[in-house]
Amino acid sequence: MNLHPEWSYQAVLYEMNVRQLTPEGTLRAATSKLPFLKDLGVDAVWLMPVYPIGEAGRKGSLGSYYSIRDYCAVNPELGTMADFDAFVAEAHRLGMRVLLDWVANHTSWDNSWITEHPDYYVRDAAGNIQQASTWTDVAQLDFSNPATEEAMIDAMRYWVEQGGIDGFRCDYADGVPHSFWTNAIATLREIRPELMMLAESRSTDFYADGFDMIYDWEFAPAMSGVFKGGKPADLFSKEAATWKEVPEGKQLLRYTFNHDFAAENAVDTTCGTTDGIMAAYVLTAMLNGTPMIYSSMDADNISGTESFFNYNVLDWSAAKRNEFAAINKAYKNTAEVRRGELTTYGNAKTAMFTRSTPEHKMLVIVNTTGNEQTVKTPISLAGETMTDMTDDTSVTLPGTVTLGAYEYAIYMK
Repeated sequence: MNLHPEWSYQAVLYEMNVRQLTPEGTLRAATSKLPFLKDLGVDAVWLMPVYPIGEAGRKGSLGSYYSIRDYCAVNPELGTMADFDAFVAEAHRLGMRVLLDWVANHTSWDNSWITEHPDYYVRDAAGNIQQASTWTDVAQLDFSNPATEEAMIDAMRYWVEQGGIDGFRCDYADGVPHSFWTNAIATLREIRPELMMLAESRSTDFYADGFDMIYDWEFAPAMSGVFKGGKPADLFSKEAATWKEVPEGKQLLRYTFNHDFAAENAVDTTCGTTDGIMAAYVLTAMLNGTPMIYSSMDADNISGTESFFNYNVLDWSAAKRNEFAAINKAYKNTAEVRRGELTTYGNAKTAMFTRSTPEHKMLVIVNTTGNEQTVKTPISLAGETMTDMTDDTSVTLPGTVTLGAYEYAIYMK
């Protein structure tokens, strides 16, 4: 039986930073924004961790989402369990799924397990619980103890049974043994067979554990390099090499930037300027994989790095909503051809490629610069009548195509 949910194969994901999404920074306020995301073409919302945050070593003004004090509760700063239930119910009413961010590798230093179950943690010869990696605000769990694994699976089961969620995005999956993930996924799918599982890892080994999707980790920096003067050919060759490692029926997550990338890189220059973000998203979606939008990509007036340890309220953009909707519609309507034969065209200023199957051909052209660019149409398509997939109009392709700054075109026949 195919356990992978059918909806996930052509899904658009949205990573939601609840604390920055609205001025209130709560689940209740975030619920009111779900119709906006539906209009964007979003199919599943990945909620960054909603659990109470540890106080010891608290980072920034808000603390880290990834320092978990209680796996089976909602952070009171975000709201209540009733607010969480209402969020999930509204997402489901709108036809969207909800993925919960899960942090299995470590807990906060004031998690009750620290005192009640110190055997759950890695300890030194003197019995002192050890810090997880270089992160001073979290303690390292020990999965060589079967009781740790059992407790963690019980906590995940809680959100599937009581929270009604549709899947997990699993933080730092590499830090936890494959045997845990195999057991956890098998157990959870006995409850909900079509649970969606995303591993934060570049390793294809996680597919064998039962994960549906892993990260294309190098995609965002490679994309950023193109928009900062690099060669589109480098992105194309990387894309092709990455897909060769993906088994049939499995998926790759791709994003222009996510919470980590945005915290480490200025979002207003990641894609040349903020005007380049939508052009970059076209490549994120149309080069195949599962595209993800991060809170702020759909907002106006973003600048600098975006630490998720502090407030940074977003100014939502109606214009970007409509543009995302058009791109995501094109993404979904080109499903048959997007994994077809890839042909790329050498140009230092534009990223141009075709995808071909016996039934269809798609042409994508993206101006990766802030200046107007003119490119030659592939000879095989010049004079052909194709459909502009962003507005469903019919277009006869000329011998050359001129695109304004960060402009793009998606055609299919």
